[in-house]
Order: sequence, then structure tokens, then C-alpha cells
Amino acid sequence: MSKRIFMQQDAILDIVQGMARLTRRHLEDRKIPDPAMIGIHTGGVWIAERLHQLLAIDTPLGQMDISFYRDDFTRIGMNPQVKPSRIPFEVEDRHIILVDDVIQSGRTIRAAMNEIFDFGRPASITLVCLIERSGRELPIQPDIMGLEPPLGDEEHIRLQGPEPLMLEISGQPGNREDR
Repeated sequence: MSKRIFMQQDAILDIVQGMARLTRRHLEDRKIPDPAMIGIHTGGVWIAERLHQLLAIDTPLGQMDISFYRDDFTRIGMNPQVKPSRIPFEVEDRHIILVDDVIQSGRTIRAAMNEIFDFGRPASITLVCLIERSGRELPIQPDIMGLEPPLGDEEHIRLQGPEPLMLEISGQPGNREDR
């Protein structure tokens, strides 16, 4: 399996700054004055930390590990480094910004929303993802997306970090879907 660095930290941080501008506009358009933010372990937390700072959100950043909420852990096994979720604010009636690094099937986001609802019923959830790729199995789409690289079916993209942040592609380049 070949691996290659797709993007270095400076380029990723430029994309995150653009995502912050789009998120700010999204919140203004929907008249959401005081959102709370949750990052999904691990890469989503790394991106959320930067977005949280750029958006100057007063509420402390929440962090979520959705390992126990996945519908496929019996097939893929448990993550050996399960971290506790930490949501230091009341979820009930809050506008939540949910941040992940890569969205593909939509199953991680579904699991995250299930866990959020265990904490309370939010007023809304805005989904922000650094990378969107094909392969959706559930009808879940990001509201804000940083990049949609053309990847082959056998290629996988992963955010490495936290310092420095790098996007790594592994697998064999092959059939690239027409976009």
C-alpha cells in the first residue's frame, strides 16, 4: 500500500480559515448568535480547536469519542484508544457546530448525532468537515466543507497530527469518479 503526503499544515490551515469564514456567514444567515462546538476524536477535535479559536466562541469546546455509538464496531472492532466524551455545556436547545475531519459514509456523523441526543435535544446541528469524499451510505451532507479531493475507490485520506497537521493518502490510485 503506497502512502503519500497530500497536503502540509500551512495549506490545511488556509482551508480551515476559509471554513471559519463560511461558518461565520452560515451562522449570521441563520441568526445563530451563541453556538457551541463539538469536535469528533481525533482529527475533528484538531480542526475544531482551530475553528473554535478563529470563530471566538465563548463556550468551551466539546470533544466526543463516538466509538461506542458506531453501528459497525462489531465488524471493525473497538478502537483501542477510546477517549471519554467531554461536553462542558448544556446541549438542550443549543445550536451545535459539529466538526469532523473526513466525511465518507456518514456513519461517524450519525453516531455523533446519536450521542449528542443522549445529552439533550439541540436546537440545530451545523456539520463542518475538512474533507468530503464519495462513498456516502447515509443521507448526511456537511453544511460547510473545506475540500473535496478526487480520490480513487481504493484510496483513503487521513488527517495526521496534531502538530504538524498533514493530510495523507494511502492506497492505490485507480478509478476516480467523475465529479
